[in-house]
Amino acid sequence: MTQSRYSATEWQARVDLAACYRLMPLFGMSDLVYNHITSRIPGTDDEILINPYGWMYEEITASSLLKINLQGDVLDQGCTDAVVNQAGYVIHSAVHAHRHDVGCVIHTHTRAGMAVSCMKEGLLPITQTAMRFADIAYHDYESVAIDMDEQQRLVRDLGRSTSMILRNHGLLVACPSVAEAFNAMYWLEMACRAQVDVMTSGAEILHPGQAIVDKTFRLYQPDVRRPFGLMEWPAMLRYLDRRDPSYKN
Repeated sequence: MTQSRYSATEWQARVDLAACYRLMPLFGMSDLVYNHITSRIPGTDDEILINPYGWMYEEITASSLLKINLQGDVLDQGCTDAVVNQAGYVIHSAVHAHRHDVGCVIHTHTRAGMAVSCMKEGLLPITQTAMRFADIAYHDYESVAIDMDEQQRLVRDLGRSTSMILRNHGLLVACPSVAEAFNAMYWLEMACRAQVDVMTSGAEILHPGQAIVDKTFRLYQPDVRRPFGLMEWPAMLRYLDRRDPSYKN
């Protein structure tokens, strides 16, 4: 069995990451064979899992993921002969290399995420969901992310935040675990969709006061209530298992 090639820790990381890939299209957050979700293999500093380039998210399985190091070398091909997408490597390896607290990075090109990324005002704290991201970071567009020197500016702009809007591009989250990253990206996407809906409705926008925004943002912090995503993750796996458990293969 393929599973026997890996430690129990790595195999669990593969299953969780494959599950995340499968969840994304179910909630309208995939982009054909493009975009990436990466997961650091627990116990390592420079080994991450990434999708095989050319595969749709709904095809990803635990054994099809590629293991690479932060220099871009393929350490394990999995069960495919696929390669690594350069743009995905540039963005994701930069975050993993500079943020050792980050276990998972998700980057998307969703319709709503791209729309908000083009708005000069960025993400507005006009919904409770958006207030969760009151400290969201921004990174100016520098064309397709294939130049290694962009990495230093990307991580500078991200800072210690867990979420970032890539201007004229899309969304990014960087969290301690796959479970937390999926939860963060789902709600960031919902915040963007709500903003686009409100702005296109033509209605006058009601802006909550800054004190309420600050209070709401604080209530979403993991040291105040809980790390959002961990409690929800088993339910997300059950959601997948009822539909197609082949992500575990």
